[in-house]
Amino acid sequence: MRLHADLAERAVSFADEAEWTASPTAGIERRVLECHGDEEARMTGIVRYRPNSRSAGRKRSPGEEILVLNGAFADDAGAYPRGTYIRNPPGAGQESWSDGGCVLFVKRCQFHPDDRARVVVDTHAEEWFPGLSRGIAVLPLHGFGSERVSLVRYAPQTRFAPHDHPGGEEILVVDGAVEDEEGRYAAGSWLRNPPGSRHAPFSLEGCLLYVKIGHLPAIVA
Repeated sequence: MRLHADLAERAVSFADEAEWTASPTAGIERRVLECHGDEEARMTGIVRYRPNSRSAGRKRSPGEEILVLNGAFADDAGAYPRGTYIRNPPGAGQESWSDGGCVLFVKRCQFHPDDRARVVVDTHAEEWFPGLSRGIAVLPLHGFGSERVSLVRYAPQTRFAPHDHPGGEEILVVDGAVEDEEGRYAAGSWLRNPPGSRHAPFSLEGCLLYVKIGHLPAIVA
Protein backbone atom coordinates (compact mmCIF):
# COMPACT_ATOMS: atom_id res chain seq x y z
CA MET A 1 0.00 0.00 0.00
CA ARG A 2 1.22 3.48 -0.85
CA LEU A 3 -0.56 6.61 0.37
CA HIS A 4 0.87 10.16 0.46
CA ALA A 5 4.24 8.51 -0.14
CA ASP A 6 5.84 11.42 -2.04
CA LEU A 7 7.52 13.44 0.72
CA ALA A 8 8.05 16.34 -1.67
CA GLU A 9 4.28 16.82 -1.99
CA ARG A 10 1.83 18.45 0.40
CA ALA A 11 -0.54 15.91 1.98
CA VAL A 12 -3.77 16.40 3.95
CA SER A 13 -6.22 14.03 5.65
CA PHE A 14 -9.30 15.78 7.02
CA ALA A 15 -10.96 14.38 10.13
CA ASP A 16 -14.38 14.09 8.47
CA GLU A 17 -12.88 11.96 5.68
CA ALA A 18 -11.52 9.34 8.09
CA GLU A 19 -11.79 5.71 7.00
CA TRP A 20 -11.02 3.01 9.54
CA THR A 21 -9.71 -0.35 8.37
CA ALA A 22 -8.95 -3.57 10.20
CA SER A 23 -5.34 -4.32 11.06
CA PRO A 24 -3.87 -7.85 10.98
CA THR A 25 -4.64 -8.05 14.73
CA ALA A 26 -8.24 -8.59 15.87
CA GLY A 27 -9.67 -5.66 17.84
CA ILE A 28 -7.19 -3.13 16.46
CA GLU A 29 -8.20 -0.71 13.68
CA ARG A 30 -6.29 2.03 11.97
CA ARG A 31 -6.73 5.15 9.91
CA VAL A 32 -3.72 5.30 7.62
CA LEU A 33 -2.43 8.80 6.91
CA GLU A 34 0.83 7.99 5.16
CA CYS A 35 2.16 4.63 4.00
CA HIS A 36 5.12 3.56 1.88
CA GLY A 37 4.68 -0.18 1.53
CA ASP A 38 4.00 -3.30 3.61
CA GLU A 39 3.60 -3.79 7.37
CA GLU A 40 7.30 -3.10 7.99
CA ALA A 41 7.46 0.10 5.91
CA ARG A 42 7.22 3.76 6.87
CA MET A 43 3.70 4.50 8.15
CA THR A 44 1.88 7.33 9.90
CA GLY A 45 -1.63 6.74 11.21
CA ILE A 46 -4.23 6.76 13.95
CA VAL A 47 -4.56 3.39 15.68
CA ARG A 48 -7.60 2.40 17.72
CA TYR A 49 -7.51 -0.45 20.26
CA ARG A 50 -10.86 -1.89 21.28
CA PRO A 51 -11.14 -2.78 25.01
CA ASN A 52 -9.05 -5.83 25.92
CA SER A 53 -7.19 -5.81 22.61
CA ARG A 54 -3.62 -7.07 22.48
CA SER A 55 -0.91 -6.95 19.84
CA ALA A 56 1.99 -9.39 19.85
CA GLY A 57 5.38 -7.73 19.50
CA ARG A 58 7.38 -8.14 16.31
CA LYS A 59 10.65 -10.02 16.54
CA ARG A 60 12.37 -6.77 15.61
CA SER A 61 10.51 -3.45 15.76
CA PRO A 62 11.31 -0.81 13.09
CA GLY A 63 10.88 1.89 15.73
CA GLU A 64 7.68 3.65 16.77
CA GLU A 65 6.73 7.15 17.89
CA ILE A 66 3.41 7.28 19.76
CA LEU A 67 1.14 9.97 21.23
CA VAL A 68 -1.75 8.64 23.33
CA LEU A 69 -4.77 10.65 22.21
CA ASN A 70 -7.43 8.94 24.28
CA GLY A 71 -7.78 6.13 26.79
CA ALA A 72 -4.82 4.24 28.24
CA PHE A 73 -2.15 2.21 26.44
CA ALA A 74 0.32 -0.32 27.82
CA ASP A 75 3.29 -2.37 26.70
CA ASP A 76 5.97 -4.54 28.28
CA ALA A 77 7.77 -1.45 29.58
CA GLY A 78 4.88 0.36 31.26
CA ALA A 79 1.43 1.96 31.19
CA TYR A 80 0.65 5.27 29.49
CA PRO A 81 -2.45 7.41 30.05
CA ARG A 82 -3.86 9.99 27.64
CA GLY A 83 -1.29 12.65 26.80
CA THR A 84 1.78 10.40 27.03
CA TYR A 85 4.41 10.71 24.30
CA ILE A 86 6.55 7.60 23.64
CA ARG A 87 9.52 6.82 21.39
CA ASN A 88 10.56 3.20 21.10
CA PRO A 89 13.69 3.04 18.91
CA PRO A 90 14.33 0.17 16.51
CA GLY A 91 15.00 -3.09 18.30
CA ALA A 92 13.18 -5.96 19.92
CA GLY A 93 9.41 -5.75 19.52
CA GLN A 94 7.18 -5.31 22.57
CA GLU A 95 3.76 -6.73 23.20
CA SER A 96 1.16 -3.97 23.61
CA TRP A 97 -2.43 -3.84 24.81
CA SER A 98 -5.26 -1.71 26.16
CA ASP A 99 -7.66 -2.92 28.84
CA GLY A 100 -10.19 -0.13 28.40
CA GLY A 101 -9.45 0.82 24.79
CA CYS A 102 -7.37 3.70 23.45
CA VAL A 103 -6.61 5.83 20.42
CA LEU A 104 -2.99 6.50 19.40
CA PHE A 105 -1.16 8.64 16.87
CA VAL A 106 1.62 6.38 15.57
CA LYS A 107 4.65 6.97 13.34
CA ARG A 108 6.57 3.83 12.43
CA CYS A 109 9.93 3.25 10.79
CA GLN A 110 10.94 6.93 10.79
CA PHE A 111 13.92 7.08 13.16
CA HIS A 112 17.30 8.52 12.24
CA PRO A 113 19.82 5.62 12.44
CA ASP A 114 21.71 7.35 15.26
CA ASP A 115 18.60 8.31 17.27
CA ARG A 116 18.56 5.43 19.75
CA ALA A 117 17.09 6.98 22.91
CA ARG A 118 13.85 5.67 24.39
CA VAL A 119 11.65 8.60 25.41
CA VAL A 120 8.53 8.75 27.59
CA VAL A 121 6.97 12.15 28.36
CA ASP A 122 3.89 12.78 30.51
CA THR A 123 2.74 15.94 28.75
CA HIS A 124 0.40 16.82 31.63
CA ALA A 125 3.39 17.14 33.98
CA GLU A 126 5.84 19.09 31.77
CA GLU A 127 6.48 22.83 31.52
CA TRP A 128 5.17 24.86 28.59
CA PHE A 129 7.23 27.71 27.12
CA PRO A 130 6.21 30.88 25.26
CA GLY A 131 6.19 30.48 21.48
CA LEU A 132 7.47 32.89 18.85
CA SER A 133 4.13 34.70 18.61
CA ARG A 134 1.84 35.99 21.36
CA GLY A 135 -0.85 33.46 22.24
CA ILE A 136 1.29 30.42 21.36
CA ALA A 137 2.81 28.04 23.93
CA VAL A 138 5.19 25.16 23.18
CA LEU A 139 5.95 21.91 25.01
CA PRO A 140 9.12 20.31 23.54
CA LEU A 141 8.93 16.51 23.30
CA HIS A 142 12.03 15.42 21.40
CA GLY A 143 14.87 16.69 19.27
CA PHE A 144 17.60 15.02 17.24
CA GLY A 145 19.65 16.71 14.53
CA SER A 146 17.32 19.03 12.65
CA GLU A 147 14.20 17.18 13.83
CA ARG A 148 12.04 18.82 16.51
CA VAL A 149 8.82 17.41 17.97
CA SER A 150 6.51 19.52 20.14
CA LEU A 151 3.00 20.09 21.32
CA VAL A 152 1.89 23.59 20.35
CA ARG A 153 -1.08 25.37 21.90
CA TYR A 154 -2.82 28.35 20.28
CA ALA A 155 -5.04 30.61 22.36
CA PRO A 156 -8.24 31.74 20.60
CA GLN A 157 -7.74 34.47 17.98
CA THR A 158 -4.02 33.70 17.61
CA ARG A 159 -2.10 34.24 14.37
CA PHE A 160 1.41 33.05 13.58
CA ALA A 161 3.49 35.21 11.24
CA PRO A 162 4.26 33.74 7.78
CA HIS A 163 7.28 31.44 8.05
CA ASP A 164 9.25 28.84 6.09
CA HIS A 165 9.97 25.17 6.80
CA PRO A 166 13.26 24.20 5.10
CA GLY A 167 12.97 20.64 6.48
CA GLY A 168 9.21 20.32 6.16
CA GLU A 169 6.46 20.28 8.77
CA GLU A 170 3.88 17.78 9.95
CA ILE A 171 0.81 18.61 12.05
CA LEU A 172 -1.85 16.55 13.80
CA VAL A 173 -4.71 18.61 15.23
CA VAL A 174 -5.26 17.10 18.69
CA ASP A 175 -7.98 19.53 19.80
CA GLY A 176 -9.76 22.59 18.42
CA ALA A 177 -9.04 23.75 14.88
CA VAL A 178 -6.21 25.48 13.01
CA GLU A 179 -6.38 27.26 9.65
CA ASP A 180 -4.01 28.49 6.96
CA GLU A 181 -4.15 29.77 3.40
CA GLU A 182 -5.27 26.34 2.16
CA GLY A 183 -8.16 25.63 4.52
CA ARG A 184 -9.41 24.73 8.00
CA TYR A 185 -8.32 21.62 9.89
CA ALA A 186 -10.49 20.37 12.76
CA ALA A 187 -9.45 17.98 15.53
CA GLY A 188 -8.26 14.70 14.03
CA SER A 189 -6.98 16.29 10.81
CA TRP A 190 -3.41 15.69 9.65
CA LEU A 191 -1.28 17.64 7.23
CA ARG A 192 2.27 17.44 5.93
CA ASN A 193 3.93 20.47 4.36
CA PRO A 194 7.00 19.62 2.23
CA PRO A 195 10.53 21.01 2.57
CA GLY A 196 10.70 24.65 1.49
CA SER A 197 7.01 25.30 2.17
CA ARG A 198 5.71 28.55 3.67
CA HIS A 199 2.47 29.31 5.48
CA ALA A 200 0.79 31.55 8.07
CA PRO A 201 -1.37 29.41 10.39
CA PHE A 202 -3.97 30.84 12.74
CA SER A 203 -6.69 29.65 15.10
CA LEU A 204 -9.93 31.49 15.79
CA GLU A 205 -11.19 29.10 18.46
CA GLY A 206 -7.87 27.88 19.87
CA CYS A 207 -6.22 24.51 19.31
CA LEU A 208 -3.69 21.94 20.46
CA LEU A 209 -1.32 20.57 17.82
CA TYR A 210 1.32 17.87 17.54
CA VAL A 211 4.02 19.47 15.37
CA LYS A 212 7.15 17.91 13.86
CA ILE A 213 9.61 19.98 11.81
CA GLY A 214 12.97 19.45 10.14
CA HIS A 215 12.48 15.74 9.45
CA LEU A 216 11.62 15.59 5.76
CA PRO A 217 14.34 15.24 3.13
CA ALA A 218 14.03 17.30 -0.05
CA ILE A 219 13.65 14.17 -2.18
CA VAL A 220 10.86 12.18 -3.76
CA ALA A 221 10.09 9.04 -1.76
